[in-house]
Amino acid sequence: MPGTDLKSWKTLNKDLARFASLEQAAAYVSRPLVAPGIALAFMVLVGLTVAGFAGITPATAIVIAAAVVGAYMALNIGANDVANNMGPAVGARAMTIGSALIIAAICETAGALLAGGEVVSTISRGIVAPEAVAQPGVFVWAMFSALLAGALWINLATWIGAPVSTTHAIVGGVMGAGIAAAGFGAVNWPTMGAIVASWVISPLLGGVIAAMFLAFIKTRIIYTPDILHSARRWVPLLIGIMAGTFAAYLALKGLSKVWDVGLGLALQIGLVVAVLTALVMRPIIARQSVGLENRKKSLKELFAIPLVLSAALLSFAHGANDVANAVGPLAAIVHAVQDGTSGDQVQIPLWVMLIGALGLSVGLLLFGPKLINIVGNEITRLNAVRAYCVALSAAVTVIIASWLGLPVSSTHIAIGGIFGVGFFREWYHEKIIGERRDDTESSPELRRRRKVVRRTHFTTILAAWVITVPASALLSAGLFLLFLRFWH
Repeated sequence: MPGTDLKSWKTLNKDLARFASLEQAAAYVSRPLVAPGIALAFMVLVGLTVAGFAGITPATAIVIAAAVVGAYMALNIGANDVANNMGPAVGARAMTIGSALIIAAICETAGALLAGGEVVSTISRGIVAPEAVAQPGVFVWAMFSALLAGALWINLATWIGAPVSTTHAIVGGVMGAGIAAAGFGAVNWPTMGAIVASWVISPLLGGVIAAMFLAFIKTRIIYTPDILHSARRWVPLLIGIMAGTFAAYLALKGLSKVWDVGLGLALQIGLVVAVLTALVMRPIIARQSVGLENRKKSLKELFAIPLVLSAALLSFAHGANDVANAVGPLAAIVHAVQDGTSGDQVQIPLWVMLIGALGLSVGLLLFGPKLINIVGNEITRLNAVRAYCVALSAAVTVIIASWLGLPVSSTHIAIGGIFGVGFFREWYHEKIIGERRDDTESSPELRRRRKVVRRTHFTTILAAWVITVPASALLSAGLFLLFLRFWH
């Protein structure tokens, strides 16, 4: 009957609507699981590949497990550490987050494979005396525990949105396992003291240098009667300084593994590059400034390309240096299993380096956007000029630290630079408000509400920095004792 058919169609429509709602709900629930699923598949693929080449025996089982944990560590470094290089450029709208991910993935992989260290200290740069863990079995489990503890801590830091030093995480892991294996006397405490000092030195130096460059740009370009005329004069010089600084930075940090460059030669290379770049950029900036309005917003057009290039160069240098944090302990385990010794230095096999390089890129693509957004947008508001100051301060600080022989963290420098420009803007705003006697809104309460640095991120990041080494050390010590118990 017609009435029955109409009722059946209504019932069918309701059932189909329920199914559609269920599908939408399932898609909504499963969407956050896609990235972890791909990451897990990458780790499984690494394990199966290593097992296929090495075979599964009692001796190679630990190598396979270490390869999986090394891939996990590389994923976490890509998710957490790379944001420091790309965040400022994304926050300044010089590039989209999609293009930032692609550029960073290419440059990180290239840096790791082309200029990554072929030789790495197996005891993480002298943190633990080699003779203290000379027994191969103890050494292997110490390195395995350090690698896993560092990866777990970085994963937690990424989850809570805190950019931390991956170098400090692995150093803390090695220290904790070393103490658990041979006591407090096995640790090189002067080296650890220098690392603790870098917690203060790195962000302060990066922040001060970034603030100094921002102060120079404000006084010489932004707050002048003719912004474009001042920009034509000073922007080529600033870009030249950036190019020269990055040339010296890459010579010191990014290419040091394939070409031994001292500080003096690196500075000479940087000076030549700076002068040539400034001369080349002068007519280019003059052409770019034609037709722009005489206001500070026009500076975005002049600083955009240098900002993108600086982010790419920082990623290249990061891939060259920090890939060892992911694969250094893995290479040490491979060496100990194959040769039966825990030598002071070992070669990193190509397949181990490939795990680190691919892991950095995969972790960045899957989980990088969260930290990039925090670094670029949520600590303080960045534009092209401020982001330029942050990027330049990162390179300058590394060169100064190399000259002074100070161990510094690239993560702490970059975040310190962001805080530096933010706090400088707060100070500058207070100064301007104090000079404007006719400003009826400049009450203390209103000035407090005008803070441009988010204090919640400041305290979260600072706390994460302070506890990175002790937390990863405690976690590593616990894992080492657990593994050692089952091993025996």
